[in-house]
Amino acid sequence: MTKTVRLTMAQALTRFLTRQMTEIDGRKLPIFGGVWAIFGHGNVAGLGEALYGEREALPTFRAHNEQAMAHAAIAYGKANFRRRFMAATTSIGPGAVNMVTAAAVAYVNRLPVLLLPGDVFANRIPDPVLQQAEDFSDGTATVNDCFRPVSRYFDRIARPEQIVPALNRAMQVLTDPADCGPVTLALCQDVQAEAYDYPESFFAERIWTPRRQRPDRGELASAATTLKAAKKPLIVAGGGVLYSGASDALAAFVGATGIPVCETQGGKSSLPDDNRLNMAAVGVTGTSAANRLAEEADVVLAVGTRLQDFTTGSWALFKGEGKTLVGLNVQPFDAGKHRALPLVADAKEGLEELAAALKGWKAPAAWTDNAIKGKAEWQVEAGKVTASTNVALPSDAQVIGAVQRAMGSDVIALHAAGGLPGEMHKLWQAGAPGSYHAEYGFSTMGYEIAGALGVKMARPDKEVVVMVGDGSYLMLNSEIATSVMLGLKLTIVLLDNRGFGCINRLQMATGGASFNNLLKDARHQTLPDIDFAAHAASLGAIARKVSSISELETALAAARQSERTTVLVIETDPLISTEAGGHWWDVAVPEVSARPEVNAARRAYEQKRKAQHVGD
Repeated sequence: MTKTVRLTMAQALTRFLTRQMTEIDGRKLPIFGGVWAIFGHGNVAGLGEALYGEREALPTFRAHNEQAMAHAAIAYGKANFRRRFMAATTSIGPGAVNMVTAAAVAYVNRLPVLLLPGDVFANRIPDPVLQQAEDFSDGTATVNDCFRPVSRYFDRIARPEQIVPALNRAMQVLTDPADCGPVTLALCQDVQAEAYDYPESFFAERIWTPRRQRPDRGELASAATTLKAAKKPLIVAGGGVLYSGASDALAAFVGATGIPVCETQGGKSSLPDDNRLNMAAVGVTGTSAANRLAEEADVVLAVGTRLQDFTTGSWALFKGEGKTLVGLNVQPFDAGKHRALPLVADAKEGLEELAAALKGWKAPAAWTDNAIKGKAEWQVEAGKVTASTNVALPSDAQVIGAVQRAMGSDVIALHAAGGLPGEMHKLWQAGAPGSYHAEYGFSTMGYEIAGALGVKMARPDKEVVVMVGDGSYLMLNSEIATSVMLGLKLTIVLLDNRGFGCINRLQMATGGASFNNLLKDARHQTLPDIDFAAHAASLGAIARKVSSISELETALAAARQSERTTVLVIETDPLISTEAGGHWWDVAVPEVSARPEVNAARRAYEQKRKAQHVGD
């Protein structure tokens, strides 16, 4: 006879989470690092009571904003290379909908997070309850249906026994290398409190380890044959290299073959910046060293990347005659993109088997030497734009240089939106795998500080440095207070350019007038003079405004010695970006305009579009 234990649905859920384990470097660890929670009437009585009962085995963390706490959970999963992750729970209504943006962040970036929004009563007797949105034509719809298009798996728990198959399916998705992404389990609030006789076997401990798919022999042979015929091969390293733990395999592959490597935003830090064949960033925000090779390459081995438009220069970058793309990816959807020869496999397994198939073969020496020469030339250019300066309003690049000099390459540098991703991608010199943390799949303003909190939870031994613009800071800064409350020290460098400087530059580049991006160009009666340092101090941080690059470096050295979150504010020039490197990006320009600047930009746009590869 099956042994059972009587628990509420919420108690069964939390107990199940405590029994899920993983193994990393020979150590068995809980796969859930904890649960972020903002309680309300949709989850406080049911799930809140259950979390209290498991508070030692499954820590609960309180945040100040639902979107932010989910960002922290997502960043925790990313910093752990998807091997460990977190859950986040909210009440119904606005609390739940606040998490939808974060769900999209995880969905686009293929990152694991378990979202547990409260939902309406399954029995419908009290309908409509506070914060319930009624659909006049569908009695089953709730606001939690907003999660459906941004969840890898979605379920609504309307009976207590439904949590059994739902959680089993959730774990499969959260730990699957190919299908990884957010899971949403909408928890009807009356069902959270209902009891059921659950089988004890449901709570048996389980260790989840990543599946390492080996390549198909036919696909492997085809990829090897293609590379052996290459005269100008290039590797594009994506985030899959890091999630697979394939950095050593990539370094060995590059060392054996002499093929140069460039990195996507997600793949940056796959190799240390000082590897002589690491050309660093590729694409729209790429280095001249990487993009010059990308334009000439006849075979491109894309490893663990989804090949988004910033990587491919809107499919105008890779234009070598007769070029062939080989897609080494655990997800077949990505492996076959743009008519690539697919090599469906785990990145580590695929690189190791491909290296064996290529044993003794090397890329032409002239191509490898050309790459090394190009990297040296790029380093000179990068050194110029990041050098110290005494100008009143430094550039983003000069601030990045100051942070790099003061903090070194052993920190974890994090950014997400605005102009910083472009500058950081090409200029930051990453050290170890995971030392560069970019949310540039969804490029979400407001991710930075909350994301850094999650990174610090995952890597408490590391200094975490956040680079954030004033626009993102104003959107979402509340988790500064949470970092202080939890004793999780961050160093936040706030670049104040008085508005949305990156989009203002894009607006001007497409012929538009400066309009509604910088504060001075927006409708106003009085320009705000925001004291960011005073604001950050009011949230509990050590805060200081600096007036020069040299003063910033001194303040960063002090911040490194501090045990509390520090916010350093510096005013920057909104119009300067690094001209070296980079590539065209497809941003549609109006065909008709009264402005001659727009008409000129349209003519230039049409010329650039001719380089795009339709059907590739």
